[in-house]
Amino acid sequence: MSLVPIRSSALRSLALDGWLLFATRCTRLFAYGLLSVILVLYLAELGLSDAEIGLLLTLTLLGDTVISLWITTTADRLGRRRMLLLGAVLMVLAGLLFASSRGFLVLLLAATFGVISPSGNEVGPFLSIEQAALSQIVPGQRRTGVFAWYNLVGSFATALGALCGGALTQWFQEMGRCGADAYRPVIVAYAALGALLAVGFLCVSRDVEVPRIKVDREIQAATTGKIGLHRSRGVVFRLAGLFALDALGGGFVIQSIIAYWFHLKFGLEPAALGGVFLGANLLAGVSALAAGWLAQRIGLINTMVFTHLPSNLLLMLVPLMPTAWLAVAVLLLRFSISQMDVPTRQSYTMAVVDPDERSAASGVTSVARSIGASVSPMLATALVGTAALASLPFLLAGGIKVLYDLLLYRSFVKLRAPEEQHR
Repeated sequence: MSLVPIRSSALRSLALDGWLLFATRCTRLFAYGLLSVILVLYLAELGLSDAEIGLLLTLTLLGDTVISLWITTTADRLGRRRMLLLGAVLMVLAGLLFASSRGFLVLLLAATFGVISPSGNEVGPFLSIEQAALSQIVPGQRRTGVFAWYNLVGSFATALGALCGGALTQWFQEMGRCGADAYRPVIVAYAALGALLAVGFLCVSRDVEVPRIKVDREIQAATTGKIGLHRSRGVVFRLAGLFALDALGGGFVIQSIIAYWFHLKFGLEPAALGGVFLGANLLAGVSALAAGWLAQRIGLINTMVFTHLPSNLLLMLVPLMPTAWLAVAVLLLRFSISQMDVPTRQSYTMAVVDPDERSAASGVTSVARSIGASVSPMLATALVGTAALASLPFLLAGGIKVLYDLLLYRSFVKLRAPEEQHR
């Protein structure tokens, strides 16, 4: 199967607003990648202790989660462009405060109420609202394919940003800047990219907003104070619970934990591990492009479950391999299909809720995933460090994810997306 037809089919009808949202996604994730490489090093150069840095990073994630939940659950009522612009302003303010202050309390406030990504991954309200906006302007039959490309370009932008962040810092060090001064230009660049992001959102038209139609008074009353959800509240909460379960399993095998396991069990060095995960992430990103093609043929829920189940079984096989390269081969095979559920999951969530619930639905499910994923890494690290239990995180992750797949299929196989109703 060629990827060219996928591209032409998925992106053929993408209007100017769609390309602008792709551009804002790339700009933002480039900025996140840029910052993720140097953030902890910069804070250490400012003189913060390890405990202070840990607290700051924790509050960064918690603050982003709370603010994102508020913004995304009000975006469909107050305006998607307005809320995206607010997120960009918070990103600029956080960058400027980080670049200009050495005081721990100021940095703590900036981390808590601003938008900072210490991991390079998507944070803030942007992802949820942009997905809702794309769903507004893209035909249902092409939504999954567009989401696949949306995720792919974001992954590449993050990788490029990380590469540039390290190179830019090294260049300033070679130019004679010392300590925090060598890192500060990258922080300033982060704020500048936030400003560029705001310009991009200002250029997006009103077509991405919820259609202005007459809404039943009972629905309006139900929506008020109910985090932006009305008719689809039950569906969203059920999806959120299942997605949290999936993320709980995934937290046992985040990339850094898998790398640690390979290092302890087989003695793989960082350079070798870097090559392994470069290949794994490229396979995962490219394979996601097939999700739209497959979903058109077997449906969104079937694509989610029938690609995710074998990937989880492969995950459970990794620690059973007798040699490093057999384990790597199984891991790469797992990554080649493991991300096909991501664009389909996003597309399905947008499809089964009303247009004026999309930002809230994406926000609630994203927060649920964040909470689920935050529980397991600490336990997984302790297990990997214990020789007799080192393989357990893979088995727990695979088992939990298989349970998620079975529950998802049982709960939602009969609830089809509107574009699948006549199949």
